[in-house]
Amino acid sequence: MDKRFFFTLLLLFGFSASALFGQQKQYTANWDDLKSRPYPEWFTDAKLGIFIHWGVYSVPAYSNKEDYAEWYLRGLMLGDSLRTNFMKKNYGEKFTYNDFAPLFTAKLFYPKEWAEIFKKSGAKYVMMVAKHHDGYALWPSKYARNWNSMEVGPKRDLVGELSEAVKGAGLRMGLYYSLPEWNHPLHRWDTDPHRNIGQYVDQHMIPQFKELIGTYRPDLIFADGEWFNSAEEWHSAELISWYFNLVGDEAVVNDRWGNGSQGMGFITPEYSSGIEATDRPWAEVRGLGRSFGLNRFEKLDAYMTGTELVHSFVKAVANGGGMIINVGPTADGQIPLLQQDRLMQLGNWLAINGEAIYGAKVYEVTGEERPVEMKRIDPNLNFNWVRNSPGSPIKEDNFTAIWEGYLSPEITGNYELEASADDGIRVWIDNQLIINKWENAPEGANGFVMGNNAANSTKGAVKLEQNKRHTIRVEYFESTHNAKAELYWKTASIEKQIIPTKYFFTDKSGQQNGLRATYQSMQQHIAYTQNEGGIYAIVMEWPDDELVLSIPKPASGTKVNLLGYQATNLPWRYRNGKLYIDTSEIKFSKVEGKHAWVFRLGK
Repeated sequence: MDKRFFFTLLLLFGFSASALFGQQKQYTANWDDLKSRPYPEWFTDAKLGIFIHWGVYSVPAYSNKEDYAEWYLRGLMLGDSLRTNFMKKNYGEKFTYNDFAPLFTAKLFYPKEWAEIFKKSGAKYVMMVAKHHDGYALWPSKYARNWNSMEVGPKRDLVGELSEAVKGAGLRMGLYYSLPEWNHPLHRWDTDPHRNIGQYVDQHMIPQFKELIGTYRPDLIFADGEWFNSAEEWHSAELISWYFNLVGDEAVVNDRWGNGSQGMGFITPEYSSGIEATDRPWAEVRGLGRSFGLNRFEKLDAYMTGTELVHSFVKAVANGGGMIINVGPTADGQIPLLQQDRLMQLGNWLAINGEAIYGAKVYEVTGEERPVEMKRIDPNLNFNWVRNSPGSPIKEDNFTAIWEGYLSPEITGNYELEASADDGIRVWIDNQLIINKWENAPEGANGFVMGNNAANSTKGAVKLEQNKRHTIRVEYFESTHNAKAELYWKTASIEKQIIPTKYFFTDKSGQQNGLRATYQSMQQHIAYTQNEGGIYAIVMEWPDDELVLSIPKPASGTKVNLLGYQATNLPWRYRNGKLYIDTSEIKFSKVEGKHAWVFRLGK
C-alpha cells in the first residue's frame, strides 16, 4: 500500500501517527495548546491527596492562631511582634531565621513510614513542599548554596527519599514549588518592586525549577506565589510545556502561574467551601488545623474532627472536586499523632465507602442543604477567621452574624466608631444606623491568604453617655474567601482601639460582659455522587427510621443498599418528588464505619 494513502486513511479515521506508534504529543509554549491537553485519568479519579509543609519554619512552628506558621520569615521581615518576641525570648537577641536551619534535623524522618500512613489515609497522591517562600530547598539544589537540606540541617535529600518511598507504596508523587522568594538577593518578593523580577526569574527561578523537576520528574506540580506578576514574566507557558514534554501524558499542573494563565491547570481553592462543579478539575487545599506548617500555638478546637474531615471531603467530591489535606510534621520528622489519627479515620471510612468516591462523577443533584444556627456570647467584635468557620455547624463561606446587647462607656463624649469587615457590616446604636457598609470586600488570590487584608472599613459618629446602657446591634455577612469583623472606637482622649469587653453587656442589668451572638448559614447534610451505574447518597446524619432524598425517581427495579451493612435491598417508595428509604430495621451496631453513611441506588 502507498504510504501517503495509508496515512491519509489514518487521518480520515481520526488517528495520528504519534498515537499509532506510541509517541506522545509535544506541546508548545502556547496557552491554547496547553489548555487543550486532557487531564490524566489518574488525577480526576484520585480525589484525595496529601500535602506536606515541612521546612526550616517547622523549628519555631509558631504563629498567631489564625495564621500560617510557614510564613514565619515574612512575619520577622514585617516586624510582627508575636514572632519577633517569641524568637528573642527563646533563642536570643542575635538569633536569625537562618539560624533555625541547623535545628531542622529530620532525625526521626522515616519516609517509608510516612508513605504507609498516607496510603492508609486513602490518598492516591502525595505533594511535598520542595521549596516554600523562604527559599530553603529540601533537595541538594546548587541554586541554594548552604540553604538546602543536604548542606545545612538534615544533610539528606528529603525530596528524593520521600519520592522513592511514595512511589514504592504505589502512590503518585507531586512537588510544590514557590516561584518567588521573600529574601533572595536578586529579588525580594513583596519588598522590591514587582516588575523588577526578571533577573531573579532568568538566573535563579527557571534554572532551579528545571533542576528540581528534571531530577525527580513528579507526576504533579503545584506552583505558588504567582499573584503579583504575569504568566509572561514567570515564563509559565515555557515551563509548563517543558514539563509536559519531559514527563508525558500522566503529568498535571495546578492553576497558580500568573495573570494571563487563566483556565490552565486544576483549580486550588484554599480553606474555602464556596466552589462548585466547574469545567475542569479542582481540589480544596487546606490543613487539618488552621495552618499548613505545624503551629504549636494552635488549640485542639482549631483541628477538624474526623467527622468534620469526612464531611468536608465528601462535599468537595460531590461538587466535582477533591481535597489535598495537609500535614505539618515536626522539625525532627514526626507527623503529630493527632494528625495521624485524623488521616486514619478518613482512611477507615474510605475503605468501606470508597466506591462512592474514587472515579465518581457529579450527579444531577449534588446535595441537600438546610439552615443551621449557632448561638453564643462573644466578648467583643475582634474576629479574623481568615477562611475558617466561626464554629460548628456554620459554614466557612456564606454565613451571617448578628451581635446584640448594650454598650456603656465610662466617659460621656462624642465617639468615632469604625468597623472593619470582610465582607459587609452594619452598626446600630439606640436604633440609629451609625455604620452601613453592606457590600463584598475585594477578593484576593486563592493562595494569598495571609497577605489578604482587603476589608471594608467605615466610620460613624455617635454621642455616648457615661454608664448609660446604649443598645447596640451589629449585622454582618460573609460571602467567600476571607472573613473578618472588627469594631473600634476613639475619642479625643481615647486612641483608636477595639472596643474592650468590659464596655459590652448582654443585658440591661449589666450582669455579664459581652454580646449575644447568633450565627446562621446553610449546611449540607446529604451529598450525591454517581459511579459505574450507581447513584450514591452520602448521609451525614444517621436516619433513625427513614431516609428521605429529594432526587429524580429511580428506575423500576432499583435496589437500595447501605455500604458496610450485610443486609441488602432496603425497602423504598417514591412519592411527590421524594424517595423514601425504610431504615427502621437496620441494626446500627452492625453498620461498619461512622461519620457518614453511604446508600447505593442501582441494579
